[in-house]
Amino acid sequence: MDNFLDPRAANCPVLTPIGFLLRAAEVFPNRTAVVNGDQIFTWAKHAERCRRLSSAIQRAGIKIGEVVAILSPNAPAMVEAHFGVPMAGAVLNTLNTRLDAAAIAFILKHSEAKMLIVDRELGQVAKDALELIDNSIKVIDVIDPANDGPSIQVSNLDYESFINEVNPIAPIIWPKDEWDTISINYTSGTTGNPKGVMNSHRGMFLVSISQIFHHHMVEHPVYLWTLPLFHVNGWAFSWGVAAAGGTHVCMRRIDPPKVYELIAEHNVTHMCCAPTVLSFLAQESSQNGQKLKKPVRVMTAGSAPPATILQQSKAIGFELRHVYGMTEMLGVATICEVQPEWLELDESKFAQTMARQGVRTVITQEMDVVNQETLEPVKRDGKTIGEVVYRGQAMKGYLKNPEATEKAFAGGWYHSGDLAVIHKDGYIELKDRLKDIIISGGENISSIEIEDVLYKHPAVALAAVIAMPHEKWGETPCAFIQLKPDASPVSDKDIYEHCRAGLAKFKVPKHVIFGPIETTATGKVQKFKLRELLPSLASRINT
Repeated sequence: MDNFLDPRAANCPVLTPIGFLLRAAEVFPNRTAVVNGDQIFTWAKHAERCRRLSSAIQRAGIKIGEVVAILSPNAPAMVEAHFGVPMAGAVLNTLNTRLDAAAIAFILKHSEAKMLIVDRELGQVAKDALELIDNSIKVIDVIDPANDGPSIQVSNLDYESFINEVNPIAPIIWPKDEWDTISINYTSGTTGNPKGVMNSHRGMFLVSISQIFHHHMVEHPVYLWTLPLFHVNGWAFSWGVAAAGGTHVCMRRIDPPKVYELIAEHNVTHMCCAPTVLSFLAQESSQNGQKLKKPVRVMTAGSAPPATILQQSKAIGFELRHVYGMTEMLGVATICEVQPEWLELDESKFAQTMARQGVRTVITQEMDVVNQETLEPVKRDGKTIGEVVYRGQAMKGYLKNPEATEKAFAGGWYHSGDLAVIHKDGYIELKDRLKDIIISGGENISSIEIEDVLYKHPAVALAAVIAMPHEKWGETPCAFIQLKPDASPVSDKDIYEHCRAGLAKFKVPKHVIFGPIETTATGKVQKFKLRELLPSLASRINT
């Protein structure tokens, strides 16, 4: 049948986020699209720059389906790559800016990347990574005027020259199938090498719309990039802000005073971050008295937010939306929707209720908590622990890893690897990662439950609990604690007493280690690194 007679040409077009950019440029050409320090691009200009990047990628010989990687903080080039790369028919790979050279080299080699766009602040790690591989990769340097850090040249071709020497601008290469890959996001690789999660145009289109809906992004939203754009493509807000005709406010790194400054200067309405970032913002407010003149809607995820952090954030003026998801589910898969009756709860009970991971999003078809062996749903009693599983928007699979893909989708569900309970109202509450659950004397202990209690101590800035081997009990909880900068001295006995007031005796940490806690760029505590420290700490710990 000829295309013009095919009804699918009119009622079933290929779903892709690319169209969001073109609509924003057509409908809001003079509205501000991107703010980066003193740089300001309208939607018309931003769309032109994205088109130029697409044309330059095509002219460089990158073929349809080949990978273009980018290593950059939250800067205009990073925003532009989310449209420019797929408009060239290529696949976008946003690299974690906190990876070491070996990890970056592995990803570049595994993805068979043909081009690397790199911000010069990250030039040294990029150079070190490129020396470890023999791939033929075309490298483009980004010289960002907002960069106040190091500037290491990697190549002789700079980004502005690369995109501005294109004339005429090449046509957009639209995906022929909405299941074509738009991006590859590599997991954190806490055990073994990271896995490449392949995302489709269709999936990212749907999750972008879902994010706008659930984050209430209407009336010209102004979005502050406190979430790294490399992380699941900025939870799809890289594309979603364009769909909403909003404004991207770039921020290269988390600096609490700067966050408050940018919120006030640009009338920020929305942002996303991990609970650890909320903790930093709460500390800054406590020390310097910052309050928001207008509410800012914050979508928070990455780990279960302690009730104390939720309370403090609300007092500052942040309106929190607690969400939960993972790279394989294209970012956000559940949201803790606030029910009217919750507003009558006292602050403490409201915060505890809000700390749950919630219910499925508008595009998540099914979600449940199931027995890991039988896949039968567990009781909705808020007590029985099972694994969270999903059907709905999800990855295409892991790049070059059919075995891991098959395991992830066993039984027709996506298996999250997270343990949770489900309450009678259908809201799930995360208890732990499968690998993080502590089994002491045959009893399951949730590290999250202990961490929530630790965060209620006024001196605790960050807390992480892991299992420590124990000769009698098999495992016992060990707490790592980072104190607030202005905190009064705290001893391990103080922590023990604090925990005894809020936990059953067998759940109280048997050991407490004070010191800085390393987190990822998205604010997640890297527990595998804490586990690696245990042997060296053995002399300090009496097990």
